[in-house]
Amino acid sequence: MPETIKIEVAAPGVAVLAFNRPEVANALSTRMGLELLEAWTALKATPDVRCVILTGEGKHFQAGADLKERNGMTDAAWAEQHKVFEAMIRAQLALEVPVIAAVNGAAMGGGCEMALACDFAYAADTARFGLPEVTLGIMPGLGGTQLLTRSIGERRAVEILVSGRPLSAVEALEAGIVNRVVPAAELMEAVLATAGRIAANAPLSVKALKHVVHEGHHLDLAAAMELELTHYNRLFKTADRREGVASFNDKRTPDFKGE
Repeated sequence: MPETIKIEVAAPGVAVLAFNRPEVANALSTRMGLELLEAWTALKATPDVRCVILTGEGKHFQAGADLKERNGMTDAAWAEQHKVFEAMIRAQLALEVPVIAAVNGAAMGGGCEMALACDFAYAADTARFGLPEVTLGIMPGLGGTQLLTRSIGERRAVEILVSGRPLSAVEALEAGIVNRVVPAAELMEAVLATAGRIAANAPLSVKALKHVVHEGHHLDLAAAMELELTHYNRLFKTADRREGVASFNDKRTPDFKGE
């Protein structure tokens, strides 16, 4: 059983993965990295999961790497730990279904990077975001520089990264890091409503949309439109497309099977 994370099914097709070290602001330890790697790998192999919510237990989302664990760590041990974290973030990014960050508190350093690695994010009005690695003599190493730049543009990203200044939830919304800010007590209700709507949609379509948006972003327009058409032409031949059209005409809720 995992000790540093929690996984539960919150609704049909919706899994919630929560950091579970609230006594240390959910700081990222080596053990948590290993348990997250295992969890992301298992979720990818679970066909019933159609959407994942990433959040934190307690008052914090995730405060970044556990600096008490890192205190006095040799360079070799630091490098070995970071390999675990690299594998973990790649496993998160490899998920085919949407991952929503429910940022319930401080998301700092690696915690901010994991929120950025989600497909989109909702934040509590009490949440804070930051990549303060520059104040520790390092820099983000879990994709933070690139994920932040893709979210908010180069000029804003450079300012945040080289200053190490944290952002409020409202500032994160204005910058484009999060999609919505809601009162803390309403955060999970809002995220679960969106996740449930996603999970009710045709899963093959949802996966294709995530893939096309992320991959097409790096292509020129002509190549991106060809990528879109490739998936469109595959989807209209599926049983789910036939079910979608039939249910519309029958005035009933569709029963998508992912086929």
